[in-house]
Amino acid sequence: MAFLRNDPLTQLAFSIVENKGVFAVLIGSGLSRSANIPTGWEITLDLVRRVALSQGIEEQPDWAKWFRDTTGEEPNYSVLLESLATSPEERRSILHSYIEPDQSDREEGRKIPTPAHQAIASLVRSGHIRVIITTNFDRLMENALREYGVEPTVVSSVDALKGAEPFSHSQCYLLKLHGDYKDARILNTDSELNAYPKEYDSLLDRLFDEHGLIICGWSGEWDHALRAAFLRAPNRRYSVFWTTRDSLGVGAQELATHRRAKEIQITGADQFFSVLQQKVETLEQSRRQNPLSIELLINSAKRYIAKAEYRVQLDELFSQSTEQLLEKIDASNLACQVQWSQDEFRSRIQYYESVTEPLARMLGVLGRWGDGREFAMVLDIIRTLYGNAEKVANGLTVWLNMRSYPAVLAFTAYGLGLTRAQRWHDMHGLLSSTLFREHREPQKVVSTLFLWSWKGTENEVWKNIEGFSDRKTPLSDHLLNVMTEWKTSFVGVEPNFELMFDRFETLASLVSFEDNDEASIDESIATNSGEILAWMPVGRVGWHTASYKALVQELESETTIVSLLKAGFAKNSRRFLQLFIANLGRYNKRMFWR
Repeated sequence: MAFLRNDPLTQLAFSIVENKGVFAVLIGSGLSRSANIPTGWEITLDLVRRVALSQGIEEQPDWAKWFRDTTGEEPNYSVLLESLATSPEERRSILHSYIEPDQSDREEGRKIPTPAHQAIASLVRSGHIRVIITTNFDRLMENALREYGVEPTVVSSVDALKGAEPFSHSQCYLLKLHGDYKDARILNTDSELNAYPKEYDSLLDRLFDEHGLIICGWSGEWDHALRAAFLRAPNRRYSVFWTTRDSLGVGAQELATHRRAKEIQITGADQFFSVLQQKVETLEQSRRQNPLSIELLINSAKRYIAKAEYRVQLDELFSQSTEQLLEKIDASNLACQVQWSQDEFRSRIQYYESVTEPLARMLGVLGRWGDGREFAMVLDIIRTLYGNAEKVANGLTVWLNMRSYPAVLAFTAYGLGLTRAQRWHDMHGLLSSTLFREHREPQKVVSTLFLWSWKGTENEVWKNIEGFSDRKTPLSDHLLNVMTEWKTSFVGVEPNFELMFDRFETLASLVSFEDNDEASIDESIATNSGEILAWMPVGRVGWHTASYKALVQELESETTIVSLLKAGFAKNSRRFLQLFIANLGRYNKRMFWR
């Protein structure tokens, strides 16, 4: 695209968004420079200065020139360090003062994570970056990650590598190739940097093969073993972006040519990563479908459902929308092997809702204005979404469970549409329809996608939504918030949407209660005074007194009883309905005080 030809930063941001978790960051000493942690060259000149001053040499305006004039050689970090300290422990001690912040540094904001470190940490928290490779000894990257709530898997030695979580399972894998400044095993001299342990070589070969790269603050001129690993990598399926203030040096240019790297001119690491993070965030927000296009889809659904001659167009509209949703879910790179974090959970919830919104709102339209002929199609859509979620079997349980959240949203929106239209026969049909599950017994929709019955509620995970830690029914409360935003498409004028939502949940609880028989419930009444008669998932009505009283009054009215029993609720039994009301009352007492 011509208008992106001179904008590699936007190209990179698009690649990161569309290939979530694929890019690794390779950072060198240049990234920490703005934190007042000196580069290797600056440490070299300072060591030259300190040694010369101790020998009685006066302060020089150009210590590099003085060294050349005095020795006939170029100042060399490795040679100088080996001359001053013969053991790794001694070399570590020399570096310690250059890296560890003292009280003055802390007070003046030196040697602490920079905006670049913070931007990278933000990209890690959002799941866009999962692997960081660094030649730095400092701990600025780890500190920034922890400030953003990310606990990295840190590998700074072969021993640490052997016991580390595999990078494919880690939320953030931080490989400190040259070690940590508090560990005597740091790699510092030319001889130490000439070759890595074979374990490092194998790891780098895999990382370079399976990831794109963003390189910043690394010259590519030294670090011979790292250069060798770079040149070994034959795969170019993912791009390499190499940032530089000026032009790449000869050694770096060789590597860039080998990997066909795209060069990005920057003014500094802080500005580069901050802008990159902002672009990624903007692009993620833009992935949410344009509200105007959503309204167009909804209006199309309303138009097609109004006339029988548009049934083909209606089917095609929903088929295309379902396929598009499946593609977005599967192409989003929401890997189920990613480490748990609260931010990752919230991010996934937001993503699933944004991509499901168009289809869910259209299903609400079908529930409100359909005539029953759409029912089989809707059920197929819900089954398809659930089946797609179940096809992935490996990964962290919470992420595997969350894959069926779009099916929950679709089921809820259609159910609310049915509730608004008082289509009780189709409502009972929806709740009691069968969902087929891979290698397991089929279950009713209400036993698979409704509140506590849905496996996505395990371990009270929905309390991780901001402000929900003390909620009694966090999923129910959140779904109410979501549907309150989406209801404009299919609810119309409704003076009390909360009560309507609670009505939907109460009817779902009733169908769940239908799994019991009167004999077993009578036995519970006889033996469990005041206790729950039978298990069933209960939403907000379990503690929301106003809704509970209003809905019980409805359920006891003759008009409602006749309508519900005629539709198949409560096994067509007045007494069974009364048993349900009694059980709901016991839940209400229990949940109100919980």
